[in-house]
Amino acid sequence: MKKEKKALILGEAFYPEDFLINDLVQEWEKDGYQFEVLTRSPSYPFGKIYKGYKNKIYQTTYFNTIKIHRFPVVQGYERSTLIKVLNYFSFVFWSFWIILFIGRRFEKVFIYQTGPLTLATAGIFLKKFYRAKVIIWTQDLWPETVYAYGFKKTKILSFCLDHFVKWVYKNCDSILVSCEGFIERLHRYVPEKTIEFVPNWSLIEYEPKGKQKLPGEVNFTFAGNVGKVQNLENVVRGFGVFVKDYPTTCLNIIGDGSFLKDLKAIIEVEGIRNVNLTGRKPLMEMSDYYQASDVLIISLKDVPVYEIMIPSKFQVYLSTRKPIYAIFKGEVSNLVERYEIGLVAYPSDIDSIAKGFSDFMKLSDEERKRMSDKSARLLEEVFSKEKTLEKINQIVWRR
Repeated sequence: MKKEKKALILGEAFYPEDFLINDLVQEWEKDGYQFEVLTRSPSYPFGKIYKGYKNKIYQTTYFNTIKIHRFPVVQGYERSTLIKVLNYFSFVFWSFWIILFIGRRFEKVFIYQTGPLTLATAGIFLKKFYRAKVIIWTQDLWPETVYAYGFKKTKILSFCLDHFVKWVYKNCDSILVSCEGFIERLHRYVPEKTIEFVPNWSLIEYEPKGKQKLPGEVNFTFAGNVGKVQNLENVVRGFGVFVKDYPTTCLNIIGDGSFLKDLKAIIEVEGIRNVNLTGRKPLMEMSDYYQASDVLIISLKDVPVYEIMIPSKFQVYLSTRKPIYAIFKGEVSNLVERYEIGLVAYPSDIDSIAKGFSDFMKLSDEERKRMSDKSARLLEEVFSKEKTLEKINQIVWRR
């Protein structure tokens, strides 16, 4: 009897790192689909190996019954651009060799691309060597993100990246994107391909137990990665202007990342009051922090590529039914305004950000209730987990 072949899930991050792919594979596990995972040793967002794991050349671990193949990560990538680039190439190198040894038993590969597109290289190798079908779910847009991180757009770099991006997507059998705005951009490289909008859903089940408190009488909360692109220096500066007139309010920043040290320095040097830096909290506790908040903040720098992005925290915020403060340009701010679920501000304008904080203080209870109701509507109409899962399953397992 011929043994049933499996799918390989390929991604930069996986459990115990907190990403949507963990939830997705648990749903596939419950449905009885056959697959394994190929990823690096867990290290995000700190750039160092998690306690209980080793940075070995090759090891296998398990998440429930799911077998995970792991390879080394170059530690310290959160502090250095050079190490970050080396880590990209390290992923390609190690995943290539593991694919050579284990790839024969997989008939398809599902690429969960949250960071560098270079990770898709191993999936293309699997197709070339063993004729596997390639499905990619793109969460981050290349080459625009490369330039957004500060790399200068030279003719040589642009030539190399454009050809690489075209090569990757040309070799994908199915292309899924988490943001609808990605479709037009990717069609520039592969106009002949069908590209399907498959949005993320909320990473957490919002089930607060009321066990957390926050220090302000009114609490504004940002939760997530504290990196350069989150624009938090402007957020805290805008809050610093606002808080002078509202001294009982608090800005809570829940998370960790490469920019946290710099952010602390800005707050201290500029004497910005009432900013509560909690550090990273376990995912299971976040519902309580959201419940203790009055307004949830989503912010990215004023860079063209971010105007078409919808960070995954947006869906998490919707599930809490809290008003959303979008310090953002583009798709997210459009959704907030169209569905009337919060307020928006320009990410590069400190006065605009300060005014947005003030405007939230003027909202009536009735206005906040309407925002809550409309968040539920948007979640159901566009970002439903059940609808998205059905679409993914149709593409990955039934075609």
